[in-house]
Amino acid sequence: MGTQNWLSLEMQGEGLALVTMAQAPVNAMDSKTLGDLAQLFVDLAENSDVKAVVLASGLKVFSAGLDLKQAQHYDTDQQNQIVRGLDIAFGKMFSFPKPLIAAVAGPAIAGGFFPVLCSDYRVASPKVRFGLAEVQVGVGLPAGTLEIARAMLSPNDLRRILQSGNLIRAEAALVAGIVDEVVDADDVLNRAIHVAKEYAQLPPQAYGLVKQQIRGDTIALIETAISNASKGKDDGWFTEETRAAMAKMIGAS
Repeated sequence: MGTQNWLSLEMQGEGLALVTMAQAPVNAMDSKTLGDLAQLFVDLAENSDVKAVVLASGLKVFSAGLDLKQAQHYDTDQQNQIVRGLDIAFGKMFSFPKPLIAAVAGPAIAGGFFPVLCSDYRVASPKVRFGLAEVQVGVGLPAGTLEIARAMLSPNDLRRILQSGNLIRAEAALVAGIVDEVVDADDVLNRAIHVAKEYAQLPPQAYGLVKQQIRGDTIALIETAISNASKGKDDGWFTEETRAAMAKMIGAS
């Protein structure tokens, strides 16, 4: 069973759907890929055959986040579009009413960290690095996306990770509760599938209710941010520093 050409969806039995990202080389995100992710999670939420989802990468990197080679040339309209795309895609993932398990065998950085933060259970390999590098590329977090970070990270972890832009190791993420397990790289996907099959046995209506109770306040804030943007309360994302910072990050002159 397939979806978009960079996303594959395979049913694993027992109501488990395996979603694999493969946008070479690093699962970089743009407006199209974010739209694909948003639509996929709408479809999965509506599919009664799907009881739980595992999200994995078919590449060495889980996701490097925004495609900076494209982004450094965005005009104001494109900046607004990508901000809405980030808030909508991650909003759909964060509010997904079924179990979402992340199998993270490669770096998850900036926007690529948010599918992990949106998930309900996170399995990582020892060499994985996580981070929010936005400050290093001269931008802040979009309003809705920031609410996910606030909900899923402790105030001190948010301070350290977001204000420095530095990456943290898997073991530190485990201690902080950002991931739930660290296992050998070869075991990440199998372990995530095992966990997802256990979650899939839970009463689905109760699971959706409990998840809404935990995340409902944050979901409302995300929806408000998206609504404000749709009413024209957006005037771009970049500062005067952004293009040079992005160019430096990707090694451009």
